[in-house]
Amino acid sequence: MSGQDLYLELQRKIQLLDAALKQCSLRGQDYAKSESEYRISLAKKILLERDRGVPVTIISDICRGDTEIAKLKFMRDVAETTYKAALEAINVYKLQIKVLENQIDREYRG
Repeated sequence: MSGQDLYLELQRKIQLLDAALKQCSLRGQDYAKSESEYRISLAKKILLERDRGVPVTIISDICRGDTEIAKLKFMRDVAETTYKAALEAINVYKLQIKVLENQIDREYRG
């Protein structure tokens, strides 16, 4: 690869990093929203079951087994996974940028 090709590739990776940073922010917000919805619904369900007289020792299992609560937890877990994937993409782009910078540096020194 020529020095110019390396520089163009570096620019492309920087653009990808910028896009990944924006996605990470959006996915982080989705994750936080999903976590909030799950916790609020779980707390409401726990209070409802306590009012019904369900023994405290089994309330947690019963509530987490509720279809709506389980769906919210699933959505929270999906949001967490996509957020972590965005973080990993950022790390990959940063590493690729560093490698390209090192190649460019060697190209211009050599």
